[in-house]
Amino acid sequence: MAVCLLSTAATAQPSAAARARDLANLKDDVQQLKTQQQQILASLDELKKLLRARNEPPSVKVPDTMSVAGEPFRGEAGASLAIIEYADFECPFCRRFEHDTFPQIRDAYIGTGKVKYFYRDLPLPFHQHSMPAARAARCAAEQGKLWEMHDSLFSDPASLNTDDIDARAAKLGIDTTKLDACMASERFADVIQRSMNEASGMQISGTPTFVIGTLGPNGELVNVKKTVVGAFPFEAFKAVIDPLLAAPQTPLASANQKAPLAGSPN
Repeated sequence: MAVCLLSTAATAQPSAAARARDLANLKDDVQQLKTQQQQILASLDELKKLLRARNEPPSVKVPDTMSVAGEPFRGEAGASLAIIEYADFECPFCRRFEHDTFPQIRDAYIGTGKVKYFYRDLPLPFHQHSMPAARAARCAAEQGKLWEMHDSLFSDPASLNTDDIDARAAKLGIDTTKLDACMASERFADVIQRSMNEASGMQISGTPTFVIGTLGPNGELVNVKKTVVGAFPFEAFKAVIDPLLAAPQTPLASANQKAPLAGSPN
């Protein structure tokens, strides 16, 4: 008959010396684990610092005041605030801002007479069609269609070659013969280059970049208050614009708070 029997054999016990060795080895293992954990935490901290540095916005250096005298704008002439955008018609981030954020800014601030919106060209050298597109918008302005062409160029940038620009112009009622002649000339080369030089002087290297400030009494001088770098959602712009609109207006004040917001410039 098979049964389970209690063994009467003596069980071997480790000696005191063996137990001491095992305890010492265990302590060594624990210490090694602690050291490795500290090394991992230090590495993670360094990684976080690198990621933060990578995500920081480019350091832009805008002046205290900027002139907008004679520039075309969207909005009411008597608006108290100005937004100056530096952008590239071929930039996907600029297009995202134009599609997602600008309509909300237009409805909340531009259309209500609070903000004047200015557009300045910053065609990036690695975008093949950005310079011709910038010329097209300027040339369309000669026929009173600046903002119509501006919006069309951003609406679908799949093709921005000459034929495509002519097709857009025709839909907008623009004389394409005059437009082509203007684009082939150097008529607006200095205007576009001046915009690019100004951006370079302010260390603006990515698009879109926005300069936001209060307007002087004649509406020709912007007292710069903030810069926004990147295609942020409407809420980010609202957080900048609303306090400026609510603050007492000091048109010639030199105080400048130019804290940029992080973004993904193109």
